[in-house]
Amino acid sequence: MPKLWFLPLFLLSILSARAQTPADTARLRRHLLALTTTPAPRNYRHPASLHQAADYIKAELAAAGGQPTEQPYVVQGQRYHNVLAHFGPETGPRLIIGAHYDVCGEQPGADDNGTGVAALLELARLLARQPNLPYRIDLVAYTLEEPPFFRTKHMGSYVHAQSLHAAGVPVRGMVALEMLGYYDDRKGSQDYPLGPLKWVYGRRGNYVTVAQKFGNGQFGRQFARRYKTAAGLPVKRFKAPAWLPGIDFSDHLNYWQFGYSAVLLTDTAFYRNKSYHEPTDTLARLDMHRLGLAVDALLAVVLGG
Repeated sequence: MPKLWFLPLFLLSILSARAQTPADTARLRRHLLALTTTPAPRNYRHPASLHQAADYIKAELAAAGGQPTEQPYVVQGQRYHNVLAHFGPETGPRLIIGAHYDVCGEQPGADDNGTGVAALLELARLLARQPNLPYRIDLVAYTLEEPPFFRTKHMGSYVHAQSLHAAGVPVRGMVALEMLGYYDDRKGSQDYPLGPLKWVYGRRGNYVTVAQKFGNGQFGRQFARRYKTAAGLPVKRFKAPAWLPGIDFSDHLNYWQFGYSAVLLTDTAFYRNKSYHEPTDTLARLDMHRLGLAVDALLAVVLGG
């Protein structure tokens, strides 16, 4: 083995993560199949299906080696809950990684946001295999991200972020996993909120982006840089004013409200995937290989400290 003492710690973490067994695409597919075949779509109108998805997530987190708990709350007389598990030390500042498990309307929600949840569950399995994680990592599956609750205090991520703030919990940062499985290598397959951005970021929907607002702090800058370095697929780092359409279209927006640095990791959602919030958002349209690469890079960043 050549001497590697001179390499930066983060580069060593990348080598270490890549030496591990990579994300298991068969497991990712199995998670997506379970989430997209509930008796009815997993939305607030079908609480039984939403709870079935939550129970599946809880069981998979336990199987991965976590000790999952629920964070219940009531909306319009109906009980909903986030599902949480943590890995690493009990104390100290923690990293929050989350994905919502509900869908919008009567559709399967394979990419939105089955892929985010599948990535979260596979990350849990990989984290459990690490003997000495450098800090605490909280994995959270949120409910009620989608309309009609989006941008309200009923979002599961708002409930969670508020609970951290109220308890004075120190937070290193937050990563929202939102749609990570759809890719299109054809020219013209990628859109943007502002037309000129295509000349900067390209017109092929073949990348993952780390999106954040201006003034997002050191965590956001470091995460974006390290994720791009670690990834085995193209990564675009995107920073914009908070008012730009799409920059806050996920659970990270609620952590911003409480002063936490938070980023969005995504395949850019409706700017690429035209099956967004449609019945055609199915497992058959997704790329398991590139979804796995997105998880591998996330693990490398987490292990880098």
